[in-house]
Amino acid sequence: MLRIGATQRYVDPLAAGINDLQELSKTHEAISRAKTETWHRLRTHYLPLYFPEIERFAGNSRSDWFLALLERFPTPSSIMALDREGFMQEAWSLIGRKVSKARLLTDIYETARASTALPVAEGSAAVTMFRMVLAEARSLIRQRDQIEELAHAMLVDHNDYQLLRKIPGIGPIHALTILAEAGDLRRFGHHRQFLKFCGLDLATRKSGTFRGRTKLSKYGNARLRRALWMAAQVAARQRDNSFRDKLGRYTARDRHDADLRRKAVTALTAKMARVVHAVIKGGAEYRPFFERPVPGGRTSLC
Repeated sequence: MLRIGATQRYVDPLAAGINDLQELSKTHEAISRAKTETWHRLRTHYLPLYFPEIERFAGNSRSDWFLALLERFPTPSSIMALDREGFMQEAWSLIGRKVSKARLLTDIYETARASTALPVAEGSAAVTMFRMVLAEARSLIRQRDQIEELAHAMLVDHNDYQLLRKIPGIGPIHALTILAEAGDLRRFGHHRQFLKFCGLDLATRKSGTFRGRTKLSKYGNARLRRALWMAAQVAARQRDNSFRDKLGRYTARDRHDADLRRKAVTALTAKMARVVHAVIKGGAEYRPFFERPVPGGRTSLC
C-alpha cells in the first residue's frame, strides 16, 4: 500500500491544536441530543397528561421561561390555587422580558381555568417526577449556553472562524464543528480531497459483473457531513444568496418532487463544502452569486 501510495494522513488533534475544539463540539452535540430527548419526553408524555393546553405557549426548545413557569406551576390546579392577581405577581419574574406580559399571563390563567388535565395533587409523586424532568431540561439548556459562550470566546479572534461565519447558514456551532473535525482546511490541496474527507464524494459498488448505482460514499467524517448538510438547509431558507438560488434552479422542473429536492439538498451540501474549502484556503470572504453570469462577460462557475 505504501508502494502504490494508498495512504491516509493522520492528524493528531493535540499536536494540531484542535483538541479543545473537538471536546467542545462533541460535548455540545451530546448535550443537544439529551436536551432534544428530554424536550420530546415533555411534549409527548408529561404535558398531554398534566397540562395539555399549555403546549401552545411553548415556543422553541430554548424557551427557558416556559420551563421555569412549568416548574413553578406544573398543573392547572397549582395556578387556580391563586387568584389572577396573585398568579400574575408570582409568575411575572419567571417569563423574562416579554412585550405583553400581562396579556400572556392572563391568557395562561384562563387556559388553566378550562384545562382538561388529570386531577393530580401538586405534591404527588407524578408531579415530582414532572418537575425533575423540567429541572433536567433547564440544566441542559444552561450547559449548552455555557459551551456556546466558551466556544465563541475561544474563537472570536480566529481568522478562519470569522471567514466561516460570513457564509450563509453557518453559525457559531457549525463553524466550531467544521474547525474541530476538519482542522486546517489548507492541508487539502483540492476541494475534491475535502469532499472525500467529508464523505460527499461519489462511489459505485462493484462486484464481478455487478455494477451498483453511483451515489455518495458516506465513508468520511459523519459529524462534519451532518454540519454541512444542516448549514446548507439553513442557507437555502435564507433570502437572497446563491444557495437558495441554486435550490430554485435545481427544483424548477418540479418543486413538489421529494426525490428531486433531496438530490438538490445533497448538491447544496457539496456546494457548501466547496465554498468552505475555498474561503479558508483562499483567505477571502464569501462572495454571494459569484457563479452567476456577468452581463457582457464570461460565466464563472464555482
